[in-house]
Amino acid sequence: MRGEPGRRVVITGLGAVSGIGVGAAEFLAGLRAGKSAAGPITAFDTEGFDRSTACEVKDFEPARWIRNLDVRTLGRASRFSVAAARMAVADAGFPEPESALRDTPCLISVGTTDGESRDLDRLVEEEVDLGPERMDPSVARRVPAGRLSSVIAQEFGLTRAEAVTLPTACAAGNYAIGYGFDAIRGGDVDLALCGGADALCRKTFTGFYRLGTIAPERCQPFDKDRKGILTGEGAGVLVLESLESALARGARIYAEVLGYGLNCDADHPVAPNQDSVVRCMRLALDNARVKPDEVDFISAHGTGTRANDITEARAIRQVFGEAAPPRTVSIKSMIGHSMGAAGALASVACALALTEGFIPPTINHVETDPECGLDVVPNQAVAADLKVVQNNGLAFGGNNAVVLFGKRQADWS
Repeated sequence: MRGEPGRRVVITGLGAVSGIGVGAAEFLAGLRAGKSAAGPITAFDTEGFDRSTACEVKDFEPARWIRNLDVRTLGRASRFSVAAARMAVADAGFPEPESALRDTPCLISVGTTDGESRDLDRLVEEEVDLGPERMDPSVARRVPAGRLSSVIAQEFGLTRAEAVTLPTACAAGNYAIGYGFDAIRGGDVDLALCGGADALCRKTFTGFYRLGTIAPERCQPFDKDRKGILTGEGAGVLVLESLESALARGARIYAEVLGYGLNCDADHPVAPNQDSVVRCMRLALDNARVKPDEVDFISAHGTGTRANDITEARAIRQVFGEAAPPRTVSIKSMIGHSMGAAGALASVACALALTEGFIPPTINHVETDPECGLDVVPNQAVAADLKVVQNNGLAFGGNNAVVLFGKRQADWS
């Protein structure tokens, strides 16, 4: 048995809201094609900024997915969260979750960086322009970050659900998956909806801009001429289930969650710590009972900044060896940095890669930085017989989260 003693945990449903596709099928097609979501920012006025490119979700129709809640009561991140959850439970074989899951003990864990900071941006703008007496109270009611998980329970009418929002920044999606993994493995629940959600907002864009880390036009992780990140948005939700539950109901199984590792070094507000990243990867490998040479590829945090890419690449080579570390890709080159959704969307990508037998590319790649020294699968997806993949999430404040996924076993009936 993988990991600590307990039940095996599998992925039976996927939901994705991203700039390269909405829904698992569109997201898969975007990953295979190396599609880019980069374009001019429309979410807010970029006057005064000399860089104004991001990876927004276009043509998102929340009413297509949100059936029981008034969309006007939800912020954009919450709309993403509910929509991705609806996609995931339908994909898992629960076409009517309102009846199928209502009384099922389950967990909802959603990671985020910004919560509904986009609405906070709007409220601040209204206060400055119109005065506090003209601020819209209905917008203020949408702001609490806890709603990103609780509104999923409300949408499906769940009566026995624990709803948790985890604010561990850019590693939060992986944290949420780890939380669900433990709950199922320990027998607390049979089903967990886990992932992350964030919406593009002026606050976060400005913060990265002031740090000098916003790229002018494209994100080029691990490239020697990379110029920084592009902010993004979206949501990823995975249905985690005990293997016994999945087999009993004849569910399609995408992959197995083998284990995970978490740590927080609190070393620096924004700069990653190599030794801490190394420890986190080793914790994950130990928890999953996976040897380094068993990992077929790594979905890197891979933001496209000099500090992140070099530190993460060195940590990977330290854990996996200098000679031939696993192929290492960054889907942020396609979808941008979607903050709390980043690890969740990357986990969806890992599950699809294991099922479909391919490694998604790192696009916009010209020449690998010698200080990184990795095979980043440049520009074109490649076919691969994958058995184990690793997903890295590294966050501000030294919050790190790494998850290991394994291919569905042939002997599972």
